[in-house]
Amino acid sequence: MNPSLLPLINACLNGISAVLLIAGLVLIRAGRRDAHRRCMLTAFAVSCLFLLLYLTHKYLLKSVHTPFRGPDFLKTPYYIMLFSHILLAASIPPLALITLRRGLAGKEALHRKIARWTWPLWMYVSITGVLVYLVLYQIWPAP
Repeated sequence: MNPSLLPLINACLNGISAVLLIAGLVLIRAGRRDAHRRCMLTAFAVSCLFLLLYLTHKYLLKSVHTPFRGPDFLKTPYYIMLFSHILLAASIPPLALITLRRGLAGKEALHRKIARWTWPLWMYVSITGVLVYLVLYQIWPAP
């Protein structure tokens, strides 16, 4: 696999995860529990694949940082978004695992309680992941 394609693939996986999260929310609100379960398990699998490919990309680059090449006045907002994205992304795997475990075990009240936190954080991470890709690789790419 061409390592230069990994950022695009990862952004697509983040976008797919966001779409699945929205679909999962719509499905559970419509009372379609089995479809909700499948959707959320797929979102988790997509996010796991993202993490594997993200780590592979960073390993191949031998670097974890891609410099921001946009205008100076946008540096601070970009780094605030990036820092919040990274911090919250680290919280998603344990939150998602706990949320999924509670849902699959039929502990609906506990599942709902944590899902109210997990869903918006996971959505934020998915969307900002796409935004980071756009900023670094499409809007202001390396020369």
